[in-house]
Amino acid sequence: MEQLVEWIELIEDPRQQSKVRHALLDIVLIVLFATMGNANEWEEIADFAECHEEFLKKYISLENGVPSRDTIRRVMGMIKPEYIQQLYCKWNDMLNSNEGDKLKKIICIDGKTMRGSKYKDAKAHHIVSAWSKDDGFCLGQKAVLEKSNEIAAIPELLDVINVKGQIVTIDAMGTQTAIVEKIKANKADYVLSVKENQKNLYDDIEKYLQDEDFKQGIKDSGGYLKTVEKAHGQIEIREYYQTKDISWLVDKKRWKGLKSIGMVEKSIQRGDLISVEKRYYISSLAEDITLFAKAVRQHWSVESMHWHLDVTFKEDNNTTSDKIAALNQNIIRKWCISMLKLLEVGKKNISLKRKRYIICMQGEKYLEQIMNL
Repeated sequence: MEQLVEWIELIEDPRQQSKVRHALLDIVLIVLFATMGNANEWEEIADFAECHEEFLKKYISLENGVPSRDTIRRVMGMIKPEYIQQLYCKWNDMLNSNEGDKLKKIICIDGKTMRGSKYKDAKAHHIVSAWSKDDGFCLGQKAVLEKSNEIAAIPELLDVINVKGQIVTIDAMGTQTAIVEKIKANKADYVLSVKENQKNLYDDIEKYLQDEDFKQGIKDSGGYLKTVEKAHGQIEIREYYQTKDISWLVDKKRWKGLKSIGMVEKSIQRGDLISVEKRYYISSLAEDITLFAKAVRQHWSVESMHWHLDVTFKEDNNTTSDKIAALNQNIIRKWCISMLKLLEVGKKNISLKRKRYIICMQGEKYLEQIMNL
């Protein structure tokens, strides 16, 4: 906790100091603690601080009492989001400083629109995030004006996060030669979804992996993995195929570092009904079906993070019009997701939503616990 306070105190305060009544440290920690404690709106954040004022004074001064909701919102709209992201990264680095695991990690890149940030003629924020399921941690994000700008934002994001030695996964929108060049330039590998936005590439891979003889050859060579799961009254079967046989692929030279292609055939059986979905991929990974399957499956963990932002933190209902304040809140919510997953509250395996509710009622007990991880 002392280290966190020191880091926050290094944030540049853009306010006119002669008029400052509430320390920047106080406001940032109030927002962090209150967001952990089930506060979603600025009014709720101020209410949380008032209810837990005596506890908060253990960590911050609050010389002039609890700041108003308008003061909290205004100040959070003045702090550069890069500073809040740095705090989040430093917290995660400190938590994992003794980690000895050198296995390749999966870094999933995907975008989400903050629908509540749309105001009059101003477009809603679209946030492109880099999420590591292995760490339960968001490495960074870039804000763009709309989903179509993701293609430009991804290379910028790759320049500000450390992907060296890891595996980057992106959905089909990000399957672009320039993005592949950037990933390889940063000494990382990739597993990228292929759809009809890359029509020639898609058609070639689809035709190859529809051939039953070729599929059997992949099985015989060890490039096949099958999983069966039962959940929600249905059976999900996933069959993963990966092959390094790409000498025939016309476009292979356009994709730097391309070493393999793959497919996931997902069958869902509910009663007598069976639906089948196929997805295709290009990858710089050598033939390693276990690693390929892990990368494909873990990519959807970023959707879990987006789900928590919407459902657990009700982000789409937040109507903050100040773009900087909204982005800072987005980063703090992701930080809280990481914290809540580590925090043991009541019974095992309870939802993050319930954890927030319990923290709201017993903030002194559980916030003290999370700060002493």
